[in-house]
Amino acid sequence: MHVGSGDNTYNWVGDWAKMPESESASKGWAHPGIVVTESGDIITCHAGDPTVMTFDQDGNLKSSWTGDFVDAHGITLVKEDNIEKLWIADNGSKRGFQHGYDYLPGAESASGQVFKTTLDGQTVMVLDRPPVDVYRDSRYAPTSIAVNEERLGGNGDVWVADGYGASYVHRFDKEGKYLSSINGEEGAGRFNCPHGIFIDRRKADAELYVSDRANARVQVYDMDGNFKRSFGTDFLTTPSGFVTYGNLMIIAELEARLAITDVDDKLVTYLGDNEQVSSVNGWPNNKDEDGTVIPTALLEAGKFNSPHAIAVDADGNIYVAEWLIGGRFTKLAFLHSGQRAGI
Repeated sequence: MHVGSGDNTYNWVGDWAKMPESESASKGWAHPGIVVTESGDIITCHAGDPTVMTFDQDGNLKSSWTGDFVDAHGITLVKEDNIEKLWIADNGSKRGFQHGYDYLPGAESASGQVFKTTLDGQTVMVLDRPPVDVYRDSRYAPTSIAVNEERLGGNGDVWVADGYGASYVHRFDKEGKYLSSINGEEGAGRFNCPHGIFIDRRKADAELYVSDRANARVQVYDMDGNFKRSFGTDFLTTPSGFVTYGNLMIIAELEARLAITDVDDKLVTYLGDNEQVSSVNGWPNNKDEDGTVIPTALLEAGKFNSPHAIAVDADGNIYVAEWLIGGRFTKLAFLHSGQRAGI
């Protein structure tokens, strides 16, 4: 099945990840990040367990490791001294089937964490909770990380989005020292769930993109945290994460689609648009007659349910991790001009 059109046409590869069968895999409420390594492997997190998994491009599981975290909600790949490493944002709480898909008591005050690991799970750095007064009354629940990598001309700063806690974005230096914070008040308005952050290098000067999800917009800053512009209120509803391929940016919208934008932040097209599913009772799952949360019966090929995180490989193939019971990992295989000719 094909989605998109023209230069943005993809082959929908459903049930792409060959996940080992288990109760926690089928009943866990997936909420993961996802990245692609330079070799083309795809790294994401298990639906129910604190397990980071590596798949090949055909969805075969190659390796995994289990860590001391709740959920790898945000995963960012970096390369230092020619060695790839992972930054992980653990928001600190997770809905579980053992509790009727509610949070554990005390989750509202449980702090998350941000840490860096080797690809096989050895922790090499942990960031302290930012020393900001707002955390006297709010929990720290980081959701995403962006690194201004030195190999790409940056200074090594680490940016952390606290999307589920105080709705702040924090800046650390490469040694992990806290530097500063932004919260949207210096920009288009106070952040409300800055869920994803991304350093965009399509232009001469790198820019920090913040998915101000609950405000249905993206706010853009320079690499010192100075506000530059915002966009998306006319065509985005729930921006959650970003990747770029060539001059295009692909934005995961939680409410059931991907949005492709150009270098000027203008909408090019949507992929897998299924926005209406988000109005279903119990979305991203379903509810039975008794109001009990159950897995959704509305998954369709060619239509998204709840895109949470995205990654793209060197060939332009997109990998999408969705937020729902049991999880769903989809590969959109990019069709190059010669492949599109026969459509």
